[in-house]
Amino acid sequence: MSTLQTYEPVTFDMSRGLRLFEDAVTRLMSEPRSGRPWSPAVDILETEDAIALKADLPDINADEIDVRVENQTLTLHGTRKFERDENVKGWHRIERSYGDFTRTFGVPTTVDTEKVSADYKNGVLTITLPKKEAAKPRQVKVAVQSKDVPVQQAA
Repeated sequence: MSTLQTYEPVTFDMSRGLRLFEDAVTRLMSEPRSGRPWSPAVDILETEDAIALKADLPDINADEIDVRVENQTLTLHGTRKFERDENVKGWHRIERSYGDFTRTFGVPTTVDTEKVSADYKNGVLTITLPKKEAAKPRQVKVAVQSKDVPVQQAA
């Protein structure tokens, strides 16, 4: 003969669960993110004469940014360091990412890779990729010649 047992599912304490989740997120957000990959935001604009990339790189020294164009690939590499001062206490939150980053972009063959330039101002890196002369759009005027053909009248 078998004995019946009352089944009681594991009860979940919602407030305790939320507290544990909140504590985990707080710990995650309060630690510097060195070692976690990050990627700067980039805007790309194409005009008749060039392709321009603008990358947001705040708190990065210009000498820590490397821009290369090789084999029709533009590589943007750099490092944002977390400067921890042991005398400074009281951090409540650290949300910005730190460490190395790398972004790569395919460069069209219409770009003159010998004339690529970069400018860094107010935390924004602007890379200009000028187009080759042959790739720039040209407007060609079409000459229209009118031939005066005599109109024959019906008789």
